[in-house]
Amino acid sequence: MSETRVIATRKTRQAQHTLLRFLARRAVTSVILLFGIVLVTFSLTVIVPGDPVRAALGEGAASNPATVEAFRQKYGLDQPVWIRFFLYVGNLLRGDLGTSLKSGQPVSADLAKAVPATAEIAFYAIIISLAVAIVLGTLAAYRRGKVTDQVVRVVTLIGLSIPTFWMAILTYQLFFMQLHWVSGSGRISPTITPPPRITGFYTIDYLLNGDSVGFFDATSHLALPVLVLSLFTIATLTRFVRTSVLEVLDMDYARAARAKGLSGRRVVVGYVLRGAALPILTLVGIAFGSLLSGTVLVEAVFAWPGLGTYAYNASKNLDLLAVTGVGLVVGVFYLVINLVVDVLYGVLDPRVRLS
Repeated sequence: MSETRVIATRKTRQAQHTLLRFLARRAVTSVILLFGIVLVTFSLTVIVPGDPVRAALGEGAASNPATVEAFRQKYGLDQPVWIRFFLYVGNLLRGDLGTSLKSGQPVSADLAKAVPATAEIAFYAIIISLAVAIVLGTLAAYRRGKVTDQVVRVVTLIGLSIPTFWMAILTYQLFFMQLHWVSGSGRISPTITPPPRITGFYTIDYLLNGDSVGFFDATSHLALPVLVLSLFTIATLTRFVRTSVLEVLDMDYARAARAKGLSGRRVVVGYVLRGAALPILTLVGIAFGSLLSGTVLVEAVFAWPGLGTYAYNASKNLDLLAVTGVGLVVGVFYLVINLVVDVLYGVLDPRVRLS
């Protein structure tokens, strides 16, 4: 009995050490990728066409050489590119993303307002999309070739075919302008005071402060952006879930479970979904990253003060430090999401961390 316990303890420790080595490798890789993200985002702002000084000062002030020179010296634009890069990296290590040329505010302060706004709609959209997609995709796969499967496939095809910006305009006109079921643009109504900042998510912050009026108002403003983003994401995830579940249903262990007389629900929940979880997890990570970085058109339609709106304004005004900050944030989004997905892979499947 004691030898059995020793062997079991040894195997447990070995598994823990293997997982720690796997996490260490992923952490080192993430650091290297982070430096690559910084290098690429900075390089893109160097090669971007146009004169950021003229865009920031305007035609009148830019015609004065003394004003232009003072502006370049203030923001370090008179330095060689390699010096500007090392200065930028040094500032990043101190948490300083620089000062926006257009707003005059620290880029980190601007992003601290924009990122939570986008993250809020992306978070709710991916949660709703995943829940609906798992149900629809699994149902379609389990009843493949039947009416249910055909209906789900047609609906998802329509969802993939409709342009997101057109859907945003349509829902805005219908549910806000015509039916008045939900609130329109912005995160909250002008008469509502923003909540004290805790998480940056207005709905959660209102709940934490016990403000039901603010919570329902913020939820009403969230409804349409989340709906629009969810429709496309649901269509994408549903088709992928269907494919993944079909592959697992044809595997021997799923057939054996059905042959043993287990109910269809138990087979799907206990065996099929667990087997299909890894590829679905990968697509969910990609979809969440896309939601965080690709909401420009939706934010424009609903006047949502998020990362997409900030990135558009920064690009339009050639605000280089702001553009670099946005690129860095988006890159870090994908880096963190991929790291989380890799870690979950290693936890769920021992074969991954042993490879």
